[in-house]
Amino acid sequence: MATVGRYTTLAFVLPSSTLAGYIIGYLLDKAFGTHFLYIVFLLLGIASGFVQLIRQIQRDTRTNGS
Repeated sequence: MATVGRYTTLAFVLPSSTLAGYIIGYLLDKAFGTHFLYIVFLLLGIASGFVQLIRQIQRDTRTNGS
């Protein structure tokens, strides 16, 4: 049951990190008067979500594989 809980949190981490990156970029675009920072931070949010996903999978395979 604990494994199900860990993977359920990943279902929320991916979209929330993407949304957070977009919002940060959007707000910085408004503050600096630019039009490209939202794309940069959106990509950073997506990348951070996938990094967290990969870390969790590696932890689980290392624990269960031994």
